[in-house]
Amino acid sequence: MSNTPHELHEEFPEHAHKIAELKQKDAHFSRLYEEYHELNRAVHRAETNVEPVEELAEVEMRKKRGALKDELYRILSA
Repeated sequence: MSNTPHELHEEFPEHAHKIAELKQKDAHFSRLYEEYHELNRAVHRAETNVEPVEELAEVEMRKKRGALKDELYRILSA
């Protein structure tokens, strides 16, 4: 378990410019980005026990965050 936030621009620094551009121009990407950001913060709060959740719930949040990150990367790589 990592207590480091997984900010998208830190996960994909080579795509930082494209992330900023797509957030402004692509409504689908923007929605996915916001969903990822909110979920990422929730996972971070759970991992640091700021807002503890049951282990299974935390695992499910991490899985969903991973799926969102994969989809965002697919869009960035297209």
